[in-house]
Amino acid sequence: MSQVIVDETETDTGGELPQTTHGVDAKGRAITRTLVVVGFALIVALFFLLLFSAPVEDPARIALGPVSLNTFFMWLGEMPPLVQIPVVLLAFGIVVAILLVLIEYAPRPGKGYFVMRLVACLVIPVLSFMLLRPYANAVLYVVAIALLSGALLFFADYRSRQGAGYLFQLILFMAPAAIMLLMGLIYPAVATIFKSFFDKTGKDFVGLDNYIWVFTNPVGTWSVINTLIWALLAPTISVAFGLAYAVFIDRARGEKILKVLVFMPVAISFVGAGIIWKFMYDYRQGDQLGLLNAIVTMFGGDPVNWLAVKPLLNTIMLLIVFIWTQTGFAMVILSAAIKAVPVEQMEAAELDGTNAWQRFTNVTVPGIRSSLIVVLTTITIMSLKVYDIVAVMTGGRDDTTVLGFEMVNQQQRFQSYGHSSALAVVLFLFVLPLIVYNARSMTKQREIR
Repeated sequence: MSQVIVDETETDTGGELPQTTHGVDAKGRAITRTLVVVGFALIVALFFLLLFSAPVEDPARIALGPVSLNTFFMWLGEMPPLVQIPVVLLAFGIVVAILLVLIEYAPRPGKGYFVMRLVACLVIPVLSFMLLRPYANAVLYVVAIALLSGALLFFADYRSRQGAGYLFQLILFMAPAAIMLLMGLIYPAVATIFKSFFDKTGKDFVGLDNYIWVFTNPVGTWSVINTLIWALLAPTISVAFGLAYAVFIDRARGEKILKVLVFMPVAISFVGAGIIWKFMYDYRQGDQLGLLNAIVTMFGGDPVNWLAVKPLLNTIMLLIVFIWTQTGFAMVILSAAIKAVPVEQMEAAELDGTNAWQRFTNVTVPGIRSSLIVVLTTITIMSLKVYDIVAVMTGGRDDTTVLGFEMVNQQQRFQSYGHSSALAVVLFLFVLPLIVYNARSMTKQREIR
C-alpha cells in the first residue's frame, strides 16, 4: 500500500507534479477504491447516528471560545449598515485568500507542502464544523465526521494517479460551490422530504397522510389541478404566440420597435403584472374602472367578477397574465433561432415548389427544434412554480390556488409544515422530469457537436 513516486524533477517534467505508479497499479487502485468506499460508508453511518441520536433537554452549544458564525453575525448586526458591507467583504476576502494560498502552494512536492496538505485536510473540516457551534451531545460525531472526511481526502489525494496534491487542489476549487449547493439546495430538499412524513408540528410521524391530504382535500386537489392546467396551457400558448410573432415580425417594417413592444412585459415583475391586470379585471357597480367590464357594460351587459367565476374561468384569467409576460421571452429566443436557419435550405425548399406553410413546417420548425424545447421546458418550469400572480390577484381564493402558492400559504398562514412539505415534494416531482429531459437534450447536443 506504499506509494512509489516516479523520480522526476520539476525541470524534467516542465513544472508538473510528480506522477505515481498507482495509475498503472491495479492492486493499488483497488485498495484505494475499497478504503474510500469504506470511509464514505462510515461517514454516512456517523451522519445518521448524529441525526437519530437521543435528544438532550436544553442542550448546550460548544464553540471555539467566543468565536462562532452565530456570534459573528450577531456582532455584525450591531454595526451600522454602511460598515457591515466592508466587514463582510473583508471576511470573504480572508477566506478566499486562504483558499488561494492553499491552492497555489499546498499541491507542490516536498515535505513542507506535504505537512501543509495534511494539516489543511484535518484542521479545516473541524474548524468549519465547530464554527457552527454544534450541540454538546453532537460534538463527538461532528469531530469524527470532520476528521474522517479530511483523512479520506488526504488518503485519496496521496494515492492519486495524477500525483499528490492533485485531488487536494481540485476539491479546494470545487468546495465553495459544493458547500453552497449542499446547504442551499440538497439539505433543504432532503429536510423537506423528511418533514413531509410528519404532522404539522413536525414531531409526530404520520406516514403518507400529508400526501393523501394533497390529493383528497379540496384545497390540495385544486392546487394540483390548477398547476397541471398552468403547465399544459401556459407554455403551449406562450410558445405558439411567440413563434407567430417571431415569424411575422421578422418580415415586417419596424421590426425592432415591434419586438421591443412585445418584449416589454417580460421586464415587468409578476407582482407588477398582477397589479396591472387586476385593474383590467376590476369589478364594481356603477362606473367601471376595469377595461374588461367597461366593454361588457358598454354593450349592455352586467359587470362580471372575473376573478371569482369558478370553476376554471378565474384560473384562465390568471393564466392570461402569465402568458402576457412570457410571450415576449419566447418570441426573442425563437426569432434568434429562426435567423440562424440556413438561407440555403429555405431557397432549396422554395425551388422544390413548396409554399410558405410547407417551408415553415418542414424547414423552419426542424431547424429550431432545440430552441423550441428549451423555451417550452423553461416556461413550463416557471409556470409550475408560479406564486406571485396568484398571491397578488386572488390570494388563492375561489379555487385559484396552485402548488407554489399553497405550499407557502400552508406554512406561513396555517403553520402546517407537514402539508407544506408534501406540496413541495409533489411540485418537485412535477418539475423533475422536465429538468432531466432538458439536461439529456443538452448532453445529446454536446455529443453531436
